Amino acid sequence: MRVFEAVIFDCDGVLVDSEALGVEVELEHLAGAGLVYSRADYMRRFMGLSLAAAREAIDADARERLGRPLRPGFHDDLIEDYRRVYRERLTEVAGCATAVAALRLPRAVASSAGVSDLFAKLTMTGLLPAFDPHVYSADLVARAKPHPDVFLYAAERLGVAPGACLVIEDSVNGVRAARAAGMAVWGFAGGGHMDEAAVARLRDAGADTIMATWAEAADRFAAF
Repeated sequence: MRVFEAVIFDCDGVLVDSEALGVEVELEHLAGAGLVYSRADYMRRFMGLSLAAAREAIDADARERLGRPLRPGFHDDLIEDYRRVYRERLTEVAGCATAVAALRLPRAVASSAGVSDLFAKLTMTGLLPAFDPHVYSADLVARAKPHPDVFLYAAERLGVAPGACLVIEDSVNGVRAARAAGMAVWGFAGGGHMDEAAVARLRDAGADTIMATWAEAADRFAAF
């Protein structure tokens, strides 16, 4: 059995149930601008990307499909609506706080979210004290997921070798980033946005196993 010395958590869709809310807001705004995506296609293409990478891909779609860029201020309005919805409706993923509290290993958050939004989400859901000061955004490194930079940065700050770290992720880009960092990775399927197709993509990307709920993960943590 592989021995772990630290656990590194993604945030959106793993610790906080933000992905389903975010997709709802994104699809509504994009449809209003003339870019219509199915929920499954949108999640497959954009989930786990950094904000900058997602913007770039959406802008490319607008030029290709609409023959024009999105209107000035579109992305700013979208972010403002995200933040409003998160303030009103964001919660932790069910069972997260209990599972994390039971973990006896050092832990960190490593997320593609921007620094301010990352801290805001963890604060809103009461999870920040469980990880602070080890909360790391891809803004702090040169490359976002699927590159390994943010996971390697978190491991360095924890003082743990990458090969001794376990990552918990819900996105293909996150799984690929963890594998590129030389870390073990569990796919997490407990967020409100996950379905069978999303789980299959995590397996195909190289997740070592799939955790359906935080209760299941907590049982495994007990063996560490």
